[in-house]
Amino acid sequence: MRIPILKLHDCLLVSIQWELDDQTALQFQEDLLNKIHETNAKGVVIDITSIDFIDSFIAKVLGDVINMSTLMGAKVVITGIQPAVAITLIELGIGLEDVLTALDLEKGLEKLQQELGD
Repeated sequence: MRIPILKLHDCLLVSIQWELDDQTALQFQEDLLNKIHETNAKGVVIDITSIDFIDSFIAKVLGDVINMSTLMGAKVVITGIQPAVAITLIELGIGLEDVLTALDLEKGLEKLQQELGD
């Protein structure tokens, strides 16, 4: 299954609605980077509210997606991080120091628009 990536003005919205397996995570990484390139998106909001658990591989892929998106010039906001996911990311050393976060998708969009100066 592919994760839908929606375009809203100059931003991309991603809402991950199920636990990711390795194949889906890698496909998502490729799809998002291609979509940033195709649309020249300035920002990405990734909502992970539905993810209750994250393993080391998925955590690494998520960190890579964030870093790669930033390298391509898109600001990234992660929304809906569950407590167990936050703990796992920190324990695995996946640093999200420069990543904007918000409690939900609506607040994430607001934060992204502020960052982009819109």
